[in-house]
Amino acid sequence: MGKIINTHNMDEIEYHSTYKDINPTRCVFEKAINSRVCNCAQSSRFNLADREGVSCKSNAAQQLCVTILVSLRENARFVIQQKSIDGQLPHNAEIKIQNGAVKGLVKILQIDGLNEQDIYAVLNAALESYKSIDNLPYSKLIQEISAYKIRRARNNKK
Repeated sequence: MGKIINTHNMDEIEYHSTYKDINPTRCVFEKAINSRVCNCAQSSRFNLADREGVSCKSNAAQQLCVTILVSLRENARFVIQQKSIDGQLPHNAEIKIQNGAVKGLVKILQIDGLNEQDIYAVLNAALESYKSIDNLPYSKLIQEISAYKIRRARNNKK
């Protein structure tokens, strides 16, 4: 009897390899952007196979986003019920952190014209207001992340 090869896993490996090749500056807020709740002026969408990806146009913007997202994830561990974060979070947990934090910052900062349509502008405004990542209002942000409701998947079956 021959060896059974799981082509789905092979396809996923090939997809991720190709994704990394065509998108070296991955947007770390990709899930928020693909959920259509947030957007970013520094992002650029692309399609690969039947999926949508998001790249970042700026290495500096990506670094800021990475640093803040790591801090948000660490501070939100209790809310998302993770003892430690040593890899990729479940999809819904990541959506909750990304969308909840961006929308929360917009609400907390109360700056005219600031909205979740430019994640990078929101993060920069937060840094300008709080002077460092360590000073961000994490207790308020965690409340916003906790309160964020994820949209239910649409049921297109009839």
